[in-house]
Amino acid sequence: MAQRDIRSLDVGMLRTFDALMRERSVSRAATRLFLSQPAVSASLNRLRDTFGDPLFTRTAHGVEPTARAQALAGQVERVLADLSAMLEPGEGFDPAGSQRIFRISGGDYASHLLLPRLANELVACGSRVRIYWETSSFLTLTERLRKGDFDIAVLPRLQPPSDCESELLYEDRYVVAVRLGHPTMTQQATLDDFCEAPHVFLGYGSSALDDLIDQVLARLGRTRTMSVAMTSFGQIVDLLAQTDHVAVMPLRVAERFRHLLAVHPLPFELQGYRSVVCWNRRSNSDAGVLWLKDALLRIGRDAPAEGAAASEL
Repeated sequence: MAQRDIRSLDVGMLRTFDALMRERSVSRAATRLFLSQPAVSASLNRLRDTFGDPLFTRTAHGVEPTARAQALAGQVERVLADLSAMLEPGEGFDPAGSQRIFRISGGDYASHLLLPRLANELVACGSRVRIYWETSSFLTLTERLRKGDFDIAVLPRLQPPSDCESELLYEDRYVVAVRLGHPTMTQQATLDDFCEAPHVFLGYGSSALDDLIDQVLARLGRTRTMSVAMTSFGQIVDLLAQTDHVAVMPLRVAERFRHLLAVHPLPFELQGYRSVVCWNRRSNSDAGVLWLKDALLRIGRDAPAEGAAASEL
């Protein structure tokens, strides 16, 4: 077979290939790259011409890599990593001169706490850095960090994760959150009141917090009524404000919605809440990821807790 000209390949095409391998969808790859779908399709056509292979075939749910694409995937990932490292200045990462895309995973409260100030700081220094923030299942986050789907994750953890690097962002305590004027859950609410009320909780089958609560209640000979599972604190608050459901959540999160919610102590002892910033160990040599990690930690630690009641219940 004739030798192909390396000039027919560029970095943008390699980034398209990498995004399609990770997302298995032209539309999601476009979102990942901050490009239009036609631009990604055009880049894919150029890749096909260059490698003489379809590389990705259409399916009912997106695209699937061919055997040739599977064989190329590791090489492309290494080339992109080497190029990224080569372009980093020796003295460290400078966001003002970068066009890098950073991918962060975290919940809606973490984005509320961190993203506005981070975005403002990037604009203020004239940076062309782009941020992609996604809410992802906590069950798969460390694996997705390992695969490179995310650069950074902001996680609630009762204990520090052992399968990635992490630093503590802040500590908090758990409270009972209910709508203002709730008929039974007040400052004097009993354990019976707590157990009898319908509960709404975050996630399903993936919550170490809810497992811990149920273990504590079991030791007390009690159970609670698990009614609704949701994927974000915003959804939970919307439900709480319109029903007599209750939720256990961090005080700082509940205080953000103090115009809608009343906050009461738990009727039992429970260990505190920890929010941690996590990254894959291989990123310890990536100046950009380390800059992003330090920026998120600084912003989160500088931010005051929401509301005057965050210091006292």
